[in-house]
Amino acid sequence: MYLNLNIGILGHVDSGKTTLARTLSAIASTAAFDKNPQSQERGITLDLGFSALQVEVPDHLREQCAAQGYDQLQYTFVDCPGHASLIRTIIGGAQIIDMMLLVIDSEKGIQAQTAECLVIGELTCKRLIVVLNKIDTLADPQQRKKTVDKLSKGIASVLSTMAFDETPIVAISAGTGENIQLLVDTLAAKSFVPQRSTHLPFMFAVDHCFAIKGQGTVCTGTVLQGQLSVNDEVEIPKIKLHRKVKSIQMFRKSYQTIRQGDRAGICITQFDPKTLERGIVCASSYAHYVHACITKLTRVRYFKRPLRSKAKFHVTCGYETVLATALLFVGKGDTFSYDQQYEYLEELSDSSLTPNDCHVFTLLEFEKPILAFPDALIIGSKLDSDIHSAECRLAFSGRLSYIIRDGKYHETVLPGLQIFKQKTKTGT
Repeated sequence: MYLNLNIGILGHVDSGKTTLARTLSAIASTAAFDKNPQSQERGITLDLGFSALQVEVPDHLREQCAAQGYDQLQYTFVDCPGHASLIRTIIGGAQIIDMMLLVIDSEKGIQAQTAECLVIGELTCKRLIVVLNKIDTLADPQQRKKTVDKLSKGIASVLSTMAFDETPIVAISAGTGENIQLLVDTLAAKSFVPQRSTHLPFMFAVDHCFAIKGQGTVCTGTVLQGQLSVNDEVEIPKIKLHRKVKSIQMFRKSYQTIRQGDRAGICITQFDPKTLERGIVCASSYAHYVHACITKLTRVRYFKRPLRSKAKFHVTCGYETVLATALLFVGKGDTFSYDQQYEYLEELSDSSLTPNDCHVFTLLEFEKPILAFPDALIIGSKLDSDIHSAECRLAFSGRLSYIIRDGKYHETVLPGLQIFKQKTKTGT
């Protein structure tokens, strides 16, 4: 049985991510290597691509893997687009990864989307390998060493302020294959056995659907939590459909059961693939469309503007991104309680002070319902900012604390929220 690790390949546009994925991979998925016609025409990745490499279990994991029944290690590479306008896709892809390869053009160094990918990685996973690509363009050996050393020092300085664990930096050429084995060895040394939540209700992030004549519709994706077996019933919340799973495959091999972290295709009968290109398949009644939600808010420290109540943000949950209006408030305790009193917060900035035992929460009111599930990761962004600027567009993150499914929540839910404003008097 394979231990599957999902490896996100992220970086600025044209840094060589797809070339690296192709060089590393032994098995291509149905959605791999820029098969999208627009991708081929424009020469950039427009969607998530998937491929895999199977290797021997590294020595430091043998005992742990044997105890859990794993005899081989599989890396599933998630090739994420690097263009600024496709950040919604990048955020969605990052939420399914266990480890991240950050690809940097060794001639150009850290660019705008490189920095945003670092922030996304910090929010979604804490394990990172930095890949300095295109070293073949630095023909002079002395100049190459000087450039790589300088870039490595700068990157190490940036990473020292972030939440990643110890981060290797590997200089390669994906085009010529130089140092690729060194990268694979580094990946093996950095590999780990993730904690998988197989006891939770099944959640499957679908990134691609297609029909097979006489069989049904295959949904390919990644298991976010729980497990699924052949003949289990699943729900497709987007179209309110309940169906049984006919068969399961992982990279062309049939399986009876899949678990959290697995990259798989599940075959469902009597289901039109055109109704779900991307989205969620899950256990019945687990995910719901919500009109509003409350989350404990963590501000992204690289976002330079203050977060303001009544401001609009692009909020991503899973593969969906919807505009939402935020209302900020502060209270004691790190979990939201409908019975507790909270103080209204006009804005949150670098200089904002809140008492040590208080936490900032936000009520997000969506312009249209968004599919959400318990404890889902929420990322708020300002995607209407200039994509050519170096400014970080990622504003905040949080986990869903309280969901509001009632469309009439202004009448039924909001009146019960105990959020007050401090009144101040001025006079002579």
